[in-house]
Amino acid sequence: MVPDDIRDFFAASAGVAGALIGLLFVAISVSAERLAREEARTQVHRIRAVAALIAFTNALAVSLFSLIPGQKIGDTSVVVAAIGMLFVVAALLSLVRLRQLLQWVTIHDVLFLLGLVVVFALQLAEGLAVIADPGNSGDVNTIAILVVCCFFIGIARSWELIGGPSIGFRREITALVRNHDRGGESAHERSPAPSDDPAGPRPG
Repeated sequence: MVPDDIRDFFAASAGVAGALIGLLFVAISVSAERLAREEARTQVHRIRAVAALIAFTNALAVSLFSLIPGQKIGDTSVVVAAIGMLFVVAALLSLVRLRQLLQWVTIHDVLFLLGLVVVFALQLAEGLAVIADPGNSGDVNTIAILVVCCFFIGIARSWELIGGPSIGFRREITALVRNHDRGGESAHERSPAPSDDPAGPRPG
């Protein structure tokens, strides 16, 4: 059973999930041309779009079914977690098929998919725990936390889908070091070479 003190959270979560799904549809329509291209790289963008939809739909389904009287949050969590894990497996297989799994351009996406598996695995385990012991409110609270994680996952995927700017600490440090090295080389090239004649240059 869902404790009364957390029902308000799921009610608000359902509204947020619905709004984010609507915005995601807008983002996908804007990126429709890029997603329709017959290129191997396009598959990564498609995976990002579906991952965002899966994450938001997961949060929406759990939130809505938790508001229905009865013991439904456990069954819903198990079902949507299983669907999410099947999506991750299908996504990884598609990258293997296109020979992009080990390319540097998709390593970030592969790690992200593996993180998604962890979230869905925890959700599956907590759903089974709620089914086995409906009175354990701790498992329901954990599912609520995983719903929040799904929101963050979906937002991150949506941002990458629309090509939003990304500023990473490691990337900025690397760029700073490279710029410093290039500046030092340019200054060395601009400095005049020392003359071999100790008397200095002679008037022509």
